[in-house]
Amino acid sequence: MDTILIFDRLDRLEKLLTAHKEVLTFEETCDYTGISRSYLYKLTSSGTIPHSKPNGKMIFFEKRKLNNWLLQNSRKSKAEIEKEALRHTLKNRRS
Repeated sequence: MDTILIFDRLDRLEKLLTAHKEVLTFEETCDYTGISRSYLYKLTSSGTIPHSKPNGKMIFFEKRKLNNWLLQNSRKSKAEIEKEALRHTLKNRRS
């Protein structure tokens, strides 16, 4: 088997295993979020991203908290804004 093909398949298997974990290591969090190592260190040192350091050394991330953090400050789509505006207009007409 081609070496590149083996590494690709191994990479896909690792991602599948990570998908079912609830707690991620630092490296797994980099892969999961797409955030670079240096930026993730910056986020953890500033306390911007939720994380745990149970023994004072290794850093762990709870996937549920990571997802909430990643999805904070969401923006409404144009369609959602238009729907909300229409609902508001119709509501005020009746009054």
